[in-house]
Formats: sequence, structure tokens, C-alpha cells
Amino acid sequence: MSNYYSAITSSLYVYSPLNNGFYPRELREVYDDAGSWPDDGIAVSDVVYREYQTLPPPEGKMRVAGTDGLPAWADIPAPSVAELKAEATATLSALMAKANAAIAPLQDAVDIDDATEAERASLTAWKKYRIALNRLDLSAAPDIAWPAYPF
Repeated sequence: MSNYYSAITSSLYVYSPLNNGFYPRELREVYDDAGSWPDDGIAVSDVVYREYQTLPPPEGKMRVAGTDGLPAWADIPAPSVAELKAEATATLSALMAKANAAIAPLQDAVDIDDATEAERASLTAWKKYRIALNRLDLSAAPDIAWPAYPF
């Protein structure tokens, strides 16, 4: 028996290409009881387990099931248009929340006629910023010209 074969047969983990995940053999009974032990599991060496499970992936890469059924590194795909729009929507929501939080106390000071000139100027800048945010076309993601943050 070769050293490679003995290392694999004594492996502590199996890799499921379908789930793109590792499963510890010592927990097989638990997985079996839950009906979740992978039928496509392939025994892997500890070296493979460490490389693809415990170490960070190489820059710009993600773990995938290779053509041989074993884990492999592949390029992270570019985000889809829908993902870019969702990211832009989340960014807009966060920026609007910051603008609203900044505007509220400034507006209160103006409303009760207790605002300094600096507070009035800041309020105007924040309101212009919020208007600019409202006018953004998020369908252009990722090519959105975000307005400058007022400081």
C-alpha cells in the first residue's frame, strides 16, 4: 500500500463536490442520523483539508469543486447586475440614514430659533447632500457618481 493511499484511507475528512464542503468522518453517525451525510463524499488528505478549509484562499479566488471532484481554486466571478444594484441600494440606504441623523438635530436647532450660523450652513449642506442622494440613478450601478459627503 502506497503512502498516498494510506494517507487517504486514514483521512479524517471527506469532501462533497455537490455541497463544496468538508465533513469530519468522526461525526458521520451524527450526519447519518440527520440524513445529511453526503453520498458523493471523497476521502481527502489532511493536506487538502488544510489548504482548502483552514487556510485563507488566494487573493481573488474561491473554493469550487474541480472537474476531478476534489476542491480547487477558481476566480471569484464578477458581481451580477442584480448584485451591483443591491449593493448600491444598501449603500444609498446607509448614506441616507447618516444624512437623516445629521439633519434632525440641526433642523431642531433651526426650528426653535437656536441655531448658530455654522449649524445653519451645515443643515443646508446636509439637505443638499440628501437631495443629491435622492436624485441618484441606481440602475447605472456600479457607475454611480455618488455625491461628496458634507463635512
